[in-house]
Amino acid sequence: MTPRCTNFRAPLLLLALAQLILVACQRNQEQTSPTVEDITEAVYASGIVKSKDQHQVFPTVSGTVQQIMVTEGDTVRKGAALLKVENETARLSAENARIAAEYARVSANREKLSELQETIDLAKSRVQNDSMLLQRQRNLWKNRIGTRVELEQRELNYENSMTAYKSALLRYQDLKKQLELAARQSQKNLQISQNLAEDYTVRSETGGKVYSVLKEEGEMVSPQTPVAVIGAADEFIVELQVDEYDIARVKPGQRVLLNMDSYKGQVFEAEVYKVNPAMNERTRSFTVEASFVSAPPSLFPNLTTEANIIIRKKENALTIPREYLVDGTYVLTEDEERKQVKTGLKDYQKVEILEGLRKEDVIVKPAQ
Repeated sequence: MTPRCTNFRAPLLLLALAQLILVACQRNQEQTSPTVEDITEAVYASGIVKSKDQHQVFPTVSGTVQQIMVTEGDTVRKGAALLKVENETARLSAENARIAAEYARVSANREKLSELQETIDLAKSRVQNDSMLLQRQRNLWKNRIGTRVELEQRELNYENSMTAYKSALLRYQDLKKQLELAARQSQKNLQISQNLAEDYTVRSETGGKVYSVLKEEGEMVSPQTPVAVIGAADEFIVELQVDEYDIARVKPGQRVLLNMDSYKGQVFEAEVYKVNPAMNERTRSFTVEASFVSAPPSLFPNLTTEANIIIRKKENALTIPREYLVDGTYVLTEDEERKQVKTGLKDYQKVEILEGLRKEDVIVKPAQ
């Protein structure tokens, strides 16, 4: 029987092939060296263009739009009428208040006062007459003429007429006060009704440009539904949304670089002037407002924009591509060894190396 020979050549060939592939892959790995260049660290933000003081106008009452008095593009002054809301109840209330005010005027109640004045005059005449009779009776009584009962009767008549006179004066004064109070109250009610009726005319609280009219005649409106959008005619700002992770680094005065779909390929500049401190809990972002330093020739509210808020900038920095960084603090040398580095500024493509690398060093891009 012929002995068999074990074939060791196939495994050895596979191992050699694997080594060749590994060497080839290592040779094909991308390499680079640090570069000295300027680097800028920025925070990304997205947002919209708004006119300065842009706001929605809300009516203060509910009703049906009766008349729209402006159109989109109109320039209005503060207090200008935008639209009228029809409400029959308010109109009738104002008319009723006007009638009540007319009726309650003091001049309309002169007859009542005149009647009491006549009562006062009559009571005064009686007081004068009883006073004269009392004095005469007293003179007679001094001369022992007449009786004590007649004197007492004259005194009682005088006191009664005096009481009636004073009562008439009080009634006159009370009536006059009541009429004056009623007149003032009815006048105030009329003013309130007129003011309420005036609320059915929606007016602009600021001067500016009408960018949008949101309702049409015949539509219902309420204090919860906006009817128009108004803002500054020639001054625009940028309202940006910044993630909560980055907001601590954003400060007023920082430079903002903007690009917009409406002006593709162009970059415009703005400056942060306000960082709103309240976070939007739904989007987990903060609102940052910036004013244009260099603006496009024509702007419109609600144009979308993307922005980079410049946090820091450094010239002649030693940088490497960000994709060469491993775990945030390491790079790979030519020998596939991990080397720790200290980083500085970062942008979306590059990272500054403060310590751990020299310009002539070669590093390898990590395998994906």
